[in-house]
Amino acid sequence: MHDVLAAVYGPQHWWPAKTAFEVILGAYLTQNTAWKAVERSLENLRNAGALSIDGLRTISIPRLRRLIRPSGFYTRKAPALKAFVAMLDEEFGGSLERMAAAPTHALRQRLSALPGVGPETADAILLYALGHPVPVADEYLRRIADRHGLLEPAHARGRISYDQLSELTRRAFDGGAPEERAQLFNEFHALTVAVGKAHCKRTAHCEGCPLAADLKESL
Repeated sequence: MHDVLAAVYGPQHWWPAKTAFEVILGAYLTQNTAWKAVERSLENLRNAGALSIDGLRTISIPRLRRLIRPSGFYTRKAPALKAFVAMLDEEFGGSLERMAAAPTHALRQRLSALPGVGPETADAILLYALGHPVPVADEYLRRIADRHGLLEPAHARGRISYDQLSELTRRAFDGGAPEERAQLFNEFHALTVAVGKAHCKRTAHCEGCPLAADLKESL
């Protein structure tokens, strides 16, 4: 699937950000909203001089809420962003480089303990901001895995879980240097988003989909 999608869509150049900290902000803000709304919030932060660790550290919660309002859920996201910076200061001296040097498993556990950080957000931060070789799964990949018969829910009448999707991707790209695996995880996630937006929506639009032939084989 990676190879077919890469041939059609080409390199995706994810994550769309200028700094690692901007990636982290985007990972928080994109929860339950469209990326266009996130871009407006990031632009507000940039214009206010708050698109940095120091900027977010010093800005007040009420002002932060106003700036990220376009992304929605701002009353929840603003304190969650503050909590991340507080953790970064207290445990890593305010340094993303020092944070990135921590072991992946321990870092994932620490991120997951923060407010507003689920498994997808934690893995997006690890992969895109900190360079750790971890797969990122989302609703587009769940639809693909379900419709192509790649997985069945772990529990009867349940949905395919995040951990199932993550493990499926991890096994597919097993082996190789950490940097190579990180790049493969990066591209595969971005490519599934590309095909998902074009074809694997809530209602499938399979005509013209690069994966249509694969779908026929799985039926």
